[in-house]
Amino acid sequence: MTFLQRHAYGIGCGFASVLWPFFRKRRRIAVENVMRCGIAGDKAEAVRIAKASWRHLAGHIAEALFVPGVVNRENWREHLDLECCAEKARKLLLDTPETPILLVSAHHGVWEAATNILSFARPMMAVARVQNNKLVAKWMSKYHFRGPVTLIDKNHGFTASVIRKWKEDRAAMTILMDQHAWRGALLKFLGRPAWTYTSAARLAIRYGYPIVVGSFVRLAPYKYRLVGDDPIVFSKKDSVEAATQVLNDRLSDCIRKYPEQYLWAHRRWRED
Repeated sequence: MTFLQRHAYGIGCGFASVLWPFFRKRRRIAVENVMRCGIAGDKAEAVRIAKASWRHLAGHIAEALFVPGVVNRENWREHLDLECCAEKARKLLLDTPETPILLVSAHHGVWEAATNILSFARPMMAVARVQNNKLVAKWMSKYHFRGPVTLIDKNHGFTASVIRKWKEDRAAMTILMDQHAWRGALLKFLGRPAWTYTSAARLAIRYGYPIVVGSFVRLAPYKYRLVGDDPIVFSKKDSVEAATQVLNDRLSDCIRKYPEQYLWAHRRWRED
């Protein structure tokens, strides 16, 4: 690895540390979120976790830019630690590319790098905000989201063509569920009421495909741990809100195990 590849995460963390004192509002939001979710018992510990998560955000984005140059089709499995991933989830995600699945995660761990790495195992579809700037979008396609990765503009939703491609490609439909939902269900997330999108549960109930809920967390430079329990299969009789709560609970468990790698500074809980 080059110097920049090896030290990208540390450089990002250092840059974030310099900026930390200047983002008073984000610091306050992060510390309040940590404490109100019961992650820390005192303010000093909450500040430590909040700052660590702020540093991790910048570090992991910096490292993600270099993932395509370090992780490739020949060595990608060497960069994964699977000891905290249930065997059924591992097999479904990495070794069963003929089955369309849903992959539900959060702004936790290394969500940017995960899509790239998993694309070596199966086609990926990621719900995201598509860049309006054509040059930025082209750069992202060429240097960041490489391989069989299809970006779905979250503003357009799950159109008939998106669903058809999901089925035909037998892809993993990746959804980050921890964004504030202007339209959704008021459910518990990390023990607090939060408006939550129900798209993942609706898709799973309608089409019967299994859901893997979990995170990729960072252990070392370009070394990531896949964390997740057994896949979930919902039936058409299941309640959308109840199914979504199950997904929220699974995500909450992952975050509580590695709180320093969650994006506490974003406004997940806008109404309690």
